[in-house]
Amino acid sequence: MFILSSKQIQKADKATIKNAGITSVDLMENAATSCFQWLHNRLQGESIQIHVFCGIGNNGGDGLVIARHLHLHNYRVNCYIVNFSDKKTEEFLINYQRLKEIGQTPIDLKSENNFPEITSKDIVVDAIFGNGLTRSPEGFTKELIQYLNNKKVFTVAIDFPSGLFGDKSVSDKKTVLKASHILTFQTPKTAFLLPENNDFVNTWEVIDIGLDQNYIRSLKPKAHFITKTEIIGLYKSRNKWGHKGTYGHSLIIGGSYGKMGAVTLASKAALKIGSGLVSAYIPKCGYDILQISVPEVMVEVDTDSVLTYFNFKTNPTVIGIGPGMGTAEKTAQGFENFIKENKLPLVIDADGLNLLSKNQLLLNFLPKNTVLTPHPKELERLIGAWENDYEKLKKTEAFSKKYSVIMVIKGAYTVVIQDDNMYFNSTGNPALATGGSGDVLTGIITGLIAQGYEPLNAAIFGVYLHGKTADIALPKTGYETFTASTIFNYLAPAILKVSNNI
Repeated sequence: MFILSSKQIQKADKATIKNAGITSVDLMENAATSCFQWLHNRLQGESIQIHVFCGIGNNGGDGLVIARHLHLHNYRVNCYIVNFSDKKTEEFLINYQRLKEIGQTPIDLKSENNFPEITSKDIVVDAIFGNGLTRSPEGFTKELIQYLNNKKVFTVAIDFPSGLFGDKSVSDKKTVLKASHILTFQTPKTAFLLPENNDFVNTWEVIDIGLDQNYIRSLKPKAHFITKTEIIGLYKSRNKWGHKGTYGHSLIIGGSYGKMGAVTLASKAALKIGSGLVSAYIPKCGYDILQISVPEVMVEVDTDSVLTYFNFKTNPTVIGIGPGMGTAEKTAQGFENFIKENKLPLVIDADGLNLLSKNQLLLNFLPKNTVLTPHPKELERLIGAWENDYEKLKKTEAFSKKYSVIMVIKGAYTVVIQDDNMYFNSTGNPALATGGSGDVLTGIITGLIAQGYEPLNAAIFGVYLHGKTADIALPKTGYETFTASTIFNYLAPAILKVSNNI
């Protein structure tokens, strides 16, 4: 699913109006009626006081349409016009008149002196500002947003929470409405997927308003929201004549004294995702641990407690490196030698990333499309600090382009970045916020590359499956009892939902 910017949405609106032979008022009626229907399906005529706040632009026009349909279906509804300007759009004025024609005149709000009484049992529909806002609300409009936030009322934002920007960070968080739920038009919005907007975005869903799909594709959007639909197209079904040699050989390099769990989890993940063969290269102190924990994995060893020589004899298809490896001086030197000599596909995580950040000249030796899987702190060590999440994405894009690497930024909406293309993941929940979860992801991506998935597809698919295990498990485990090892118990159901399309 594409993620469109504010400008791209505007272009798609105009193209749809032209190509479909409809008016902008028709498009507004269709979009806003869908939002009304969402409310109606849930309320079923229940006698709840609904307050619809409309700006004087097209977002306000959406609100007027919603208010009209609510009135026609006998809901208790008050509609307010937030008069922050005299510049009303034509679509707004048409729908303002239509509301008056059914005997309902909206209430003008011009100052905080006539803000309506609202209780926590009411519902607020926010149609003040839409996706194209470029500066923070001021004056009584800002006061109104703060007033609504303080009421802690259930608020449905139409397309966008008022005060939130579509393509940049907000400068004054007191000017943004805290939406309980967002009904957004046609595509997800990048702003909904960024940690910095957590206070304003709770839940959201996409309302298809019928924009021209061919035109949207012609825009060649660079941002994507990855759902099951996209993942089904990535899945590689198996040939009945396949054997263990057909599905590649993963080598996981890592571990140090006291940190053998990480490399054990990564090795098991590569095996469970379907790599034909899996080997681990570890310090001697972890030999018994890994052989007993995952007997299917072959093991080679280095020195007693840390990796030093990186002189494995295995002939792998792909290498995952870093989990539990440590950053000891001898390990750092051995890692440098390995990176300079290696030509095989790589997935680098944890201490592998930390060593790269300490010696960034090594980035120039990475094979093209090496996959790096940093959590936020590891990312900061690689690309430097950022002021906001938009800058973080831009700096990561630049880093990816400079070194021809694929970046997997782990988070609530894990995003895979290659050059200026971004792929936000739709699966996962806070159950994955547990030690070792990232090591499992490293193994999953490594195992997928071993089987012949292109590194970018392996990263996208791996992140999706990793998150899906937590979604499937949640009703049984809750958040707290889910551990990294739990991922293995739900990996098969996650794969089957894709392979069998269930």
